[in-house]
Amino acid sequence: MRRLFLPGGAAAAVLTVLALFELLSPTGERPAEEVAAEPPFGLRPLRFAALPGWRADAVEDALPVFLRSCEALLKRPDDAPANPVEQLGHEGVGSLSGRVADWRPACEEAADLAERAADADAVRAFFESAFRPVEITAEASLFTGYFEPSYPARRAAQGLRDAPVLTRPDDLLTADLGAFKEGLRGQDIVGRVQGNRFVPYDDAQALAAEPPESAEALGFVDPNDLLFLQIQGSGRLVFPDGESLRVGYAAKNGRPYVAIGKTLVEEGHLALEDVSMQSIRSWLAQAAPEDAARVRHSNPSYVFFRALSLQDEALGPLGAQGVQLTPGRSLAVDRRFHAMGAPVWLATRPSADNPALARLMVAQDTGGAIRGPVRGDVFYGAGEGAAALAGTMKAEGRLIVLLPEPLAERLFDAAA
Repeated sequence: MRRLFLPGGAAAAVLTVLALFELLSPTGERPAEEVAAEPPFGLRPLRFAALPGWRADAVEDALPVFLRSCEALLKRPDDAPANPVEQLGHEGVGSLSGRVADWRPACEEAADLAERAADADAVRAFFESAFRPVEITAEASLFTGYFEPSYPARRAAQGLRDAPVLTRPDDLLTADLGAFKEGLRGQDIVGRVQGNRFVPYDDAQALAAEPPESAEALGFVDPNDLLFLQIQGSGRLVFPDGESLRVGYAAKNGRPYVAIGKTLVEEGHLALEDVSMQSIRSWLAQAAPEDAARVRHSNPSYVFFRALSLQDEALGPLGAQGVQLTPGRSLAVDRRFHAMGAPVWLATRPSADNPALARLMVAQDTGGAIRGPVRGDVFYGAGEGAAALAGTMKAEGRLIVLLPEPLAERLFDAAA
């Protein structure tokens, strides 16, 4: 099989740090470390018969997930790039994501199958005829999980243990650096105008002490719950009268993310091998309020939220593509390499805590901790079961993107 080698991906050492320290969701925080030099990654065309577990998966369950992505993708002009922030940077190879027109035939055929209520065999045959599997190879791989948490909330603050879930303030501004310099495409900075200067926005400690006047409180929760809500990037606020409000990511304050698991290790409160979402939660709950606040505020980053009005309560929150996530079928990826809406075959290796996973998924979300061409975050849904699955999910594996056949042919012909 012919391979293409391209610059990209996150260094293996950095991915190891992410696995241990950064309990993040795609829509949550951005790590403080930025990778300057990245190892090469490869593209290898495969046959469907070579995909581990392909015949065993109920791939028909991925068809409605793909169609929701198609609906969002096809709202854009045919000549628009399918992935506007793709950063392959390899002259002569072309785009891994192509243009919207490259995806339209597959989307239209998928819609026709759904309308005809096609059986499982027809859906599998559709994927096998409309797409070509292309494996992304790199020195390191990492697959984790995330979920939609629920937290008890109040409508008004009733003490020091109540922290507001804030909406985006009016004075928070985002500057697209790519609009000023081509080499900075896909990067932005966040701040506010002070006088005639653009300055960084307040850090988490300042925002906790004095929330912006223009930010609305969607509810009030325990400050430790707010921290994990910000890490996950979405969730449900459950009020005493039983009403539930779904909230989703709206914006960040632009400050670098500092993992508090790392803070707890550096201060000697936790051993490196013991760092997990559960151990961090336990330490915060048992610590004196001022110590817990100090550790929380060692991370200067802060996430603002918005109330979500979703069409389907059975599905998850909105992902980065603007469509609702599907438990077990939606995957968060690094948008520098993968287009939102692309079907991807995920095959993980078994570990002590996780059996092997071989499943057709759709790239529908992204996030700051999802860095690298073979890096993904599986959305597990809501509830205690989803939380348990997401909390233990950490595996190496393979990521194989399904490219529309004409796009794949053009991609590999360009490199011949």
